[in-house]
Amino acid sequence: MPEITALHIAALVIALLVGIVLGWVVRGGRSTSEKSAINAGWQEQLQAQRSEHERLLLQNKSLMEQNSQYQASSKDAKMRASELSDALKETFERRDELQRQLKDVRSSLEDVVNQRDQLQKELKSQASRKDSAATELQEKNVRIDKLNQELENWQERLPPLIERFRQRNTEAEELEVKLAAAEERIAALDGMMGSEHTRVEPIDRDALADGMDASNDPLDESDEEDHAEPDAAGVAATNIGIAGDNLKLIKGVGPAIEKTLNEMGIFRFNQIAEMSEYDIDRVARRLKGFHSRIYREDWIGQARDLQDQKASGQE
Repeated sequence: MPEITALHIAALVIALLVGIVLGWVVRGGRSTSEKSAINAGWQEQLQAQRSEHERLLLQNKSLMEQNSQYQASSKDAKMRASELSDALKETFERRDELQRQLKDVRSSLEDVVNQRDQLQKELKSQASRKDSAATELQEKNVRIDKLNQELENWQERLPPLIERFRQRNTEAEELEVKLAAAEERIAALDGMMGSEHTRVEPIDRDALADGMDASNDPLDESDEEDHAEPDAAGVAATNIGIAGDNLKLIKGVGPAIEKTLNEMGIFRFNQIAEMSEYDIDRVARRLKGFHSRIYREDWIGQARDLQDQKASGQE
């Protein structure tokens, strides 16, 4: 629908006034021809026309004022929407930059972990020749310590980046809400001039299914074969006979998942409560895509509560 401008409104008002004047002239001519017979009625009609003319002039003045207010309000709303759009664009750019930095940090962290795991495998394969390779073993231990130190440094740098990303994401969502409100205000102002309303329905993100299996379902035979070989930490913990907590008390952790966590060296509530983003990714890869379910079922929060109950003797 074309936009109604002040020129269009002025043209309509002029046409209305011309029509009124023409009607008045025609009526005056007829009144003149019948003046001798209906002079009193003519005077009343003339007075009514004058009153109507004054009313139309007042109405036209009111319409012009309303049009000026609408134009000023519309201009202000458009400027505000433009500012919000620019701010939202800048926030998105910052968020993308943080995502790239986070991806680079994770890639470096995975490389360090792979190097550490490779060194641990090499140390295990050289255990039978320990006496003859004591010097080499000492050098590799030094390398492992350095890699562990580097891994700890990366783990300390990762949480601030994640927190910054979440803050930027929250700011972006707030700006989206403000922009949507400004667009609704513009649509409402356009509606005052006869424009059609446009309704934007929000997307229900919670209605989107993640396609994951139930977290308490047991693993099938193919999954058990994939998880048949435990992590080195799980083997070491089993060999020394660690008495772990009952991880099945966590909602979403069944017997099969508890077994897998034990194989990865996770036996206690405090280990889950202190899991980092990297640890969650490692568990999710082992459980084949449980990353979103770990957050949704709040394994970390449940583990902290259970650990607190255990410490206070309530469990």
